[in-house]
Parts: sequence; structure tokens; C-alpha cells
Amino acid sequence: MRCVIAHFPFDFVKSEVEQLMAGIAPEPALGPCVVIGRRTYPVKQVGAVITRQDRRDFTAGEMTRALTRLGFTCVTAPAPTPPESTELPGFQF
Repeated sequence: MRCVIAHFPFDFVKSEVEQLMAGIAPEPALGPCVVIGRRTYPVKQVGAVITRQDRRDFTAGEMTRALTRLGFTCVTAPAPTPPESTELPGFQF
């Protein structure tokens, strides 16, 4: 499938994307993510690997659209929740 990412044309095939990402550990998932196999990767990480471009050169939206068109499931990872309060009962500031 032909996609334009950061003004450059690319021909992506789903199986090639899966092969490229097979040996790469996923970074912590925050924001737009894609499920490849049993792993969830940030779309910017996948974009950097498959296009060999700097992450600043393309948007997460461009990669999300391209990966969705290839048949991957794209999700938005929730922001981490803050830790529970460690205040002692009856103790006030």
C-alpha cells in the first residue's frame, strides 16, 4: 500500500511491518499506539523504524492513518494515573 509520510512516498506491506518490528521491544505506551502481534507500540516508534525518519518529521496522525489502512489496530493508551496519596490520617499541612 502506498502512503505519503512527511512528504515522502512509501510502499508498506503488513507482513513487512510485522517483520521489522519483531525484534524490537516496545517503548512505554503513551498516546496513540498500534497493536502488532501481541505487543503495543507507540505509533511514532513504529514510524521511525519503518520509515527510517526522525520522529519529528512526521505526525502520529499520519502513522495512525497508514497503519490503520494496513489493517493494524490503533488505540490510544491512557495516561498513567498518579500514585495514591501517602498522607497519614489526621495529618494536615
